[in-house]
Amino acid sequence: MADNRDRLAAPAWATTAGLGFLTINSGLAIYRADGDPGSILFVVGSYAALLLLFRCLRDYERAPPGSPARERARRAVWPLTALLTLGFAWKVAAVMPSAAAAAVVWGLAVATTAGGFFALFVRA
Repeated sequence: MADNRDRLAAPAWATTAGLGFLTINSGLAIYRADGDPGSILFVVGSYAALLLLFRCLRDYERAPPGSPARERARRAVWPLTALLTLGFAWKVAAVMPSAAAAAVVWGLAVATTAGGFFALFVRA
Protein backbone atom coordinates (compact mmCIF):
# COMPACT_ATOMS: atom_id res chain seq x y z
CA MET A 1 0.00 0.00 0.00
CA ALA A 2 2.77 2.45 0.88
CA ASP A 3 4.52 1.63 -2.40
CA ASN A 4 1.35 2.49 -4.34
CA ARG A 5 0.99 5.75 -2.42
CA ASP A 6 4.62 6.70 -3.19
CA ARG A 7 4.11 5.92 -6.87
CA LEU A 8 1.03 8.16 -7.09
CA ALA A 9 2.47 11.09 -5.15
CA ALA A 10 4.14 13.81 -7.19
CA PRO A 11 7.44 15.16 -5.91
CA ALA A 12 6.75 17.80 -3.29
CA TRP A 13 8.81 20.43 -5.10
CA ALA A 14 6.84 19.99 -8.34
CA THR A 15 3.51 20.35 -6.57
CA THR A 16 4.71 23.37 -4.63
CA ALA A 17 6.15 24.99 -7.75
CA GLY A 18 2.97 24.40 -9.75
CA LEU A 19 0.69 25.78 -7.07
CA GLY A 20 3.08 28.67 -6.50
CA PHE A 21 3.04 29.52 -10.22
CA LEU A 22 -0.77 29.32 -10.26
CA THR A 23 -1.01 31.59 -7.22
CA ILE A 24 1.43 34.17 -8.58
CA ASN A 25 -0.22 34.15 -12.00
CA SER A 26 -3.67 34.57 -10.43
CA GLY A 27 -2.41 37.44 -8.28
CA LEU A 28 -0.95 39.16 -11.33
CA ALA A 29 -4.22 38.69 -13.23
CA ILE A 30 -6.12 40.32 -10.36
CA TYR A 31 -3.61 43.19 -10.34
CA ARG A 32 -4.00 43.64 -14.12
CA ALA A 33 -7.80 43.57 -13.79
CA ASP A 34 -7.46 47.16 -12.61
CA GLY A 35 -10.46 47.03 -10.28
CA ASP A 36 -12.89 45.39 -12.72
CA PRO A 37 -15.14 43.32 -10.43
CA GLY A 38 -16.15 40.86 -13.16
CA SER A 39 -12.56 40.05 -14.06
CA ILE A 40 -11.51 39.75 -10.43
CA LEU A 41 -14.44 37.45 -9.68
CA PHE A 42 -13.56 35.31 -12.70
CA VAL A 43 -9.94 34.93 -11.61
CA VAL A 44 -10.83 34.17 -7.98
CA GLY A 45 -13.53 31.70 -9.03
CA SER A 46 -11.23 29.94 -11.49
CA TYR A 47 -8.45 29.77 -8.90
CA ALA A 48 -10.79 28.29 -6.28
CA ALA A 49 -12.25 25.79 -8.77
CA LEU A 50 -8.77 24.67 -9.82
CA LEU A 51 -7.67 24.17 -6.22
CA LEU A 52 -10.82 22.15 -5.51
CA LEU A 53 -10.29 20.12 -8.68
CA PHE A 54 -6.70 19.29 -7.74
CA ARG A 55 -7.86 18.25 -4.28
CA CYS A 56 -10.62 16.02 -5.68
CA LEU A 57 -8.23 14.41 -8.16
CA ARG A 58 -5.74 13.72 -5.38
CA ASP A 59 -8.48 12.22 -3.22
CA TYR A 60 -9.64 10.09 -6.16
CA GLU A 61 -6.15 8.75 -6.84
CA ARG A 62 -5.49 7.92 -3.20
CA ALA A 63 -8.82 6.25 -2.42
CA PRO A 64 -9.07 2.48 -2.86
CA PRO A 65 -11.07 1.31 -5.90
CA GLY A 66 -14.78 0.96 -5.19
CA SER A 67 -14.66 2.98 -1.97
CA PRO A 68 -17.25 5.68 -1.14
CA ALA A 69 -14.44 8.28 -0.95
CA ARG A 70 -13.40 7.49 -4.50
CA GLU A 71 -17.01 7.75 -5.69
CA ARG A 72 -17.47 11.13 -3.96
CA ALA A 73 -14.29 12.47 -5.54
CA ARG A 74 -15.36 11.21 -8.98
CA ARG A 75 -18.74 12.91 -8.64
CA ALA A 76 -17.05 16.20 -7.68
CA VAL A 77 -14.61 16.22 -10.61
CA TRP A 78 -17.16 16.64 -13.41
CA PRO A 79 -18.94 19.77 -12.08
CA LEU A 80 -15.60 21.43 -11.42
CA THR A 81 -14.26 20.67 -14.89
CA ALA A 82 -17.56 21.75 -16.45
CA LEU A 83 -17.43 25.02 -14.50
CA LEU A 84 -13.89 25.73 -15.67
CA THR A 85 -14.55 24.72 -19.28
CA LEU A 86 -17.70 26.79 -19.63
CA GLY A 87 -16.20 29.74 -17.74
CA PHE A 88 -13.20 29.90 -20.04
CA ALA A 89 -15.44 29.43 -23.09
CA TRP A 90 -17.47 32.42 -21.94
CA LYS A 91 -14.33 34.59 -21.74
CA VAL A 92 -12.88 33.33 -25.03
CA ALA A 93 -16.16 33.57 -26.97
CA ALA A 94 -16.50 37.20 -25.87
CA VAL A 95 -13.32 38.17 -27.75
CA MET A 96 -13.91 36.16 -30.90
CA PRO A 97 -14.03 38.27 -34.07
CA SER A 98 -17.32 36.80 -35.32
CA ALA A 99 -20.45 35.10 -34.05
CA ALA A 100 -19.47 31.97 -35.99
CA ALA A 101 -16.14 31.74 -34.17
CA ALA A 102 -17.87 32.26 -30.82
CA ALA A 103 -20.35 29.50 -31.72
CA VAL A 104 -17.45 27.16 -32.45
CA VAL A 105 -15.92 27.95 -29.05
CA TRP A 106 -19.24 27.26 -27.31
CA GLY A 107 -19.78 24.09 -29.33
CA LEU A 108 -16.37 22.75 -28.35
CA ALA A 109 -16.97 23.62 -24.70
CA VAL A 110 -20.34 21.85 -24.69
CA ALA A 111 -18.86 18.82 -26.47
CA THR A 112 -15.99 18.65 -23.97
CA THR A 113 -18.37 18.93 -21.03
CA ALA A 114 -20.71 16.27 -22.45
CA GLY A 115 -17.73 14.01 -23.20
CA GLY A 116 -16.52 14.35 -19.62
CA PHE A 117 -19.96 13.42 -18.32
CA PHE A 118 -20.07 10.39 -20.61
CA ALA A 119 -16.59 9.26 -19.57
CA LEU A 120 -17.15 9.73 -15.83
CA PHE A 121 -20.73 8.54 -15.43
CA VAL A 122 -22.08 6.64 -18.43
CA ARG A 123 -18.98 4.69 -19.39
CA ALA A 124 -17.54 4.19 -15.89
